[in-house]
Amino acid sequence: MALRLQTIVCSTRPGRVGPAVARWFHEFACAHGAFEAQLVDLADVGLPLYDEPEHPRMQQYEHEHTRRWSAIVAAADAYVFVSPEYNYSPPPALVNALDFLYKEWNYKPCGFVGYGGVSGGLRAVQMERLHVTTLKMMPMAEGVTVPRVASHIGDDGVFASNEPIDASAKTMLDELLRWAEALRAMRA
Repeated sequence: MALRLQTIVCSTRPGRVGPAVARWFHEFACAHGAFEAQLVDLADVGLPLYDEPEHPRMQQYEHEHTRRWSAIVAAADAYVFVSPEYNYSPPPALVNALDFLYKEWNYKPCGFVGYGGVSGGLRAVQMERLHVTTLKMMPMAEGVTVPRVASHIGDDGVFASNEPIDASAKTMLDELLRWAEALRAMRA
């Protein structure tokens, strides 16, 4: 059975460029061929601020939106978070989405596609890597950084990659595959 990879668009704000970057990465992952790939947009998931009365590790979800999110996350073997940087930090929608669940994330590898201005989202990704370890996830050291992301978005709204970005995406996908296979027994 093919391993399942979710590419998650982490920004939910109006005017965001995250969907264009995520569509590029999703298509790149499909062409890579190692995973059954799915694109997930946190704006479509539509989670409110965390509102469950029980701790996520109990999996006693009171709200339908949490049960839907749980099913989405549980279906994957690995994740790639496509994330901007807001004030040197991760987008609040990602922090909230991570905190809604616990066991669904456990023993799964994740990678990051950071984008933004000069830093390409690096500071946010560093904080995100730390956050996911508390969910028993394995963050990849390899990642994709897109500095000056606006220069990669055409008038048609499509993200245009380049050779260094593609090379880093391939390297990260190769590592995600190794870790997803290695952690499969722990997820069973």
